[in-house]
Formats: sequence, structure tokens, C-alpha cells
Amino acid sequence: MSNNSKPTRIIALFNQAGGVAKTTLTQNLGYHLAQRQHRVLLIDIDPQASLTKFMGLIPKELDKTVTDAIIEELPLPIHEGIHGMDLAPANRILSGAEMQLVNTPLRDFRLSEAIEPLLGEYDFILIDCPPSLGLLSYISLIAATHVLIPIETHLKAFEGTDELLQTLNAVKKANKKLKIAGFVPTRYAKSNAADVRALGAIQEQLYSWGKFFRPFLAPLPLSMLQKKERP
Repeated sequence: MSNNSKPTRIIALFNQAGGVAKTTLTQNLGYHLAQRQHRVLLIDIDPQASLTKFMGLIPKELDKTVTDAIIEELPLPIHEGIHGMDLAPANRILSGAEMQLVNTPLRDFRLSEAIEPLLGEYDFILIDCPPSLGLLSYISLIAATHVLIPIETHLKAFEGTDELLQTLNAVKKANKKLKIAGFVPTRYAKSNAADVRALGAIQEQLYSWGKFFRPFLAPLPLSMLQKKERP
């Protein structure tokens, strides 16, 4: 059982752009929460299955994955005790699941329903979303209580920030409990003038949204994100 009385916090790590260190952040955030004696479940809902690989599993060898939970409505398959965390893994079959969901009744709530029996068993459930706003990301944001947004400190990230926030605004209309936990600047090099300018521009842009702004967390240097091995 959970080691405290607080409700389970379900955090979707999401950005429509790829290459922002989302999976690395998911794994390491989960690891450090586990080190603080929290019970942590990681859910890989990205067909690339990078989180599953980072956690030491071989996706193609898995008999059960998240796909079985959201399509067949089976219990989430959980691999326990990996670096102090539990994992619901994914593999490439998940890419086909997105197409199957299109005509599925009450599709928006398939992941929420899969997670519901686990509430109270975990302090934190971290969902590694795909780098796009397809149905898999959407059902993850519907299931979440919070969204944590890694954002690369490059010009292309600055150009996509408005679209990202508009997306979250639309999701919040369907999931009114969803809160923005924060923005995490990633791949940041303080010695690079372009990164410094991009960081300042993104901060200013986020502040301009006012009601959507939540803590802008300390930038994660590129050196911290280059290591792909497990903790």
C-alpha cells in the first residue's frame, strides 16, 4: 500500500516535439522518487518503447503490454522492482492500438480505467507519452492529474510553445482536474549564447500565458541527459 494518505499523483510527461529528453526525465524522476521511499509506477505508452528498453526489458519478447490494457481492457501488466520502481511496458504493437482506438467506445477513458484499480497502491504514476498529440497522448492526459513538460532550449522549441499550450488548453476542457506541474528546460548549455537567449524567450512566452504558467524548473544541462544507461 501507499506509504502516506495523499492521493496518487498521476503525472504525464508530455511534449508534442521529440528529442526533448522526455523518457530520460521520466525514468530519472521515478528513480529519485523511489529513492525517497515513494512507491512509483512507470507507464510506457510510447510505441517506440524507449522507457521499456531503458528499464532493461526487451519489447519484442513481452507477452503482455499496455496495449492489452487499453484495447482488451485487461489489467495493466506490471513488472515489479526494477531499480525500485514498477513498470507497465510497451512495444511496437502499441502503434496499431492507436488506430484501433479511433472507433472504440469511451476511448478517452481507456487508460484511466486501467489505472483506477491501482490508485492507492502507488504514490506516483508517471506516464511517458509519445512525442505527438495522437490518441495515446490524449488518453494519457485525460488520465493524468498533472502534466510535466520537458522543453528543449532551442529556437524550434520556442516556435512550438504556443501550439503546445493551446493543446493543453484544449485537453483541460475535457480533464478539468489536470494541472501543469511545471516546465523543465532540457539540453541546456549555459555556455551557449543561443541556448541562453532561447531559454529567456521561452520563459517570457510562458509568462505571457499567465493562467497556464506554473513553475519553470531549473534547466537540465546537456551533460546530464547524454547518459542513456539505467540508473
